[in-house]
Amino acid sequence: MDRETLGQRIRALRIRQGVSQAQLAFPELSDSYISLIESDKRVPAPSVVDLLAVKLNCSATYLVSGVSEDVVDELRVTLDYAEIALRNGAAGEARARYAEVLASADAVALPEMLHQARWGYALAQEAAGELEDAIGGLRELTEAASAEADLDHWAKVHVALSRCLRERGDISAAVQVAEGALRHLIATGADATDAAIDLGAALLAAFIGRGDLVRARQLAAQLVERAERIGSDRARMAAYWEAAYVAEVRGEYEEGVALAERALALAGDDVVGAAEEAVGPAGAGAGEPFDEGGADPRGLNRLRVGYAGLLLRARPDQSGRARELLARVRGEADASAAGEIDVARCLTELARAENALGRPAEAVRLAEEAMDLLGGAPRRATAGALTVLGEASVRLGRRDRAVEALAGAATHLEKMESSREAAQAWFDLAEVLAETGGDEGPRLSAYRRALTCAGV
Repeated sequence: MDRETLGQRIRALRIRQGVSQAQLAFPELSDSYISLIESDKRVPAPSVVDLLAVKLNCSATYLVSGVSEDVVDELRVTLDYAEIALRNGAAGEARARYAEVLASADAVALPEMLHQARWGYALAQEAAGELEDAIGGLRELTEAASAEADLDHWAKVHVALSRCLRERGDISAAVQVAEGALRHLIATGADATDAAIDLGAALLAAFIGRGDLVRARQLAAQLVERAERIGSDRARMAAYWEAAYVAEVRGEYEEGVALAERALALAGDDVVGAAEEAVGPAGAGAGEPFDEGGADPRGLNRLRVGYAGLLLRARPDQSGRARELLARVRGEADASAAGEIDVARCLTELARAENALGRPAEAVRLAEEAMDLLGGAPRRATAGALTVLGEASVRLGRRDRAVEALAGAATHLEKMESSREAAQAWFDLAEVLAETGGDEGPRLSAYRRALTCAGV
């Protein structure tokens, strides 16, 4: 059944209240104008809709959409609940609530609310690890978004799409999305904005995933310079963090630690001082609001996990400190039902810390727990968990398990176009095979795969 038009709703309400067109119009409008509106020959301006809503004792939302205020309120509460669940990491609950809104016939008449539900639903799918479905939804949202209408949201949608593509292993597409969007901002003179920094960060991450470290380093320097010029804490936090990521990949771990600490300080987290103290109860500090430019709790914990990973590489003697920070993040993740990918990354770094502390059996348990969360799809997080599992298995003398895990990591990375990392994984496997003896065939094959991935 077709919905009433705006004009039909105005006419029905006017007649129900026993008001003539002239009475409804007086004194601001003319009765002829009311007649044109009711016959759908004129579309009233928003200010006129607001005026008529007051005169007809209803909401402007009802006049425009035909949806009662009670239904709108109910849908808005559901959306609010979904956003809280998503922010707290309860991806499944958030997805279910967003789905309720999307399934509502009334939401079709509320375009802004419908868009909000589609955006949240895609983010919930990403958090739940359903990357294929999230990518499909985000592609639709990028086509509908407008940089001119809402620059920040337009950038966020493109960043999310690039991020999901990168996590799935489609690095070329991730680069294309972020690079195209950033080029548009530069062409329109909007490059000195937080949105441009966010897109630059997404592009930088894709460059690293592709192994293009020269361009990644150049872009990281540009991001830091641009963020300093913009001056906002959020822009500088993003730029410092991405520069730390580049430093880590290049093996410049101390520089990466320093940059990560600057990012965390801007996020409102005194991790340097906090990490040196005894870790408090799980969940302490989680969910606290941050000033504008700071990170949300989920984003802050991602920064903490990355920082702990840098500590493990830069300062092996501080592995215990890194483990304490990761244990704190793990506790907060459990308390807030964080997304599966985030939890898996934390577990992987915890496994790396346990390995560094001489507890390979515990490292195996944690890495396997991470893999159970991620499933078997080729993802960067899966490759990381397999690598740590392989390293721990070597320490335990489990040669076959180590070979299986390291070969799996290398294969995942190859599928994801991560040639540099895949080359390193095949080389690590060859070294394990050399150390443990046996037939030379598999070792030589691994070396050949490493050279092929490296482009030699």
